[in-house]
Amino acid sequence: MSRDRLRVLLADDEHLIRGALAALLGLEDDLAVVAEAASGPEALAMARAHRPDVAVLDLQMPGADGVNVATALRTELPECRIMIVTGHGRPGHLKRALAAGVRGFVPKTVSAQRLAEIIRTVHAGHRYVDPELAADAISAGDSPLTAREAEVLELAGDGAPIAEIAERASLSQGTVRNYLSSAAAKLGAGNRHTAVRLARERGWV
Repeated sequence: MSRDRLRVLLADDEHLIRGALAALLGLEDDLAVVAEAASGPEALAMARAHRPDVAVLDLQMPGADGVNVATALRTELPECRIMIVTGHGRPGHLKRALAAGVRGFVPKTVSAQRLAEIIRTVHAGHRYVDPELAADAISAGDSPLTAREAEVLELAGDGAPIAEIAERASLSQGTVRNYLSSAAAKLGAGNRHTAVRLARERGWV
């Protein structure tokens, strides 16, 4: 493998999509998919082992989402450019991604040829954000939730009881209730289940 080819890591828990994308990108003369991963932790392990030039991460993966992986890679492999590909382009996700140092943010509807072009753009030090996702992010505004409120709301997302949320967040049950109540009030939600749904729709958790 020629060293002048861009080394790419692909991380997506959907094996068929990942495999097809790897095959199509492999047809490009200047790109080489050096590693594939099906989860957040695996993506980190593969990045450490193969030190890719560009990491293309699915936003939603088991173990750790693309933004969490990007945050870790920014510290461990600062020379690696990071892109996120998502089927759920919600405004809050874009803002989190950019804050984590992600250089590219594209929908899964993008063609392999276009993705290859964006990989080159990102590797060259430029940023690429899908125009439609960017417009949605601007119109949605910023999240009213504090980081702690968002964290507790996310933990409540799978219907866990207050006691379990408190244990996982290392908080008292009373504090958890306060955070959930505050988050629901800010979102205009009647209960925490509605609050979770609204926050997820906006990409704030």
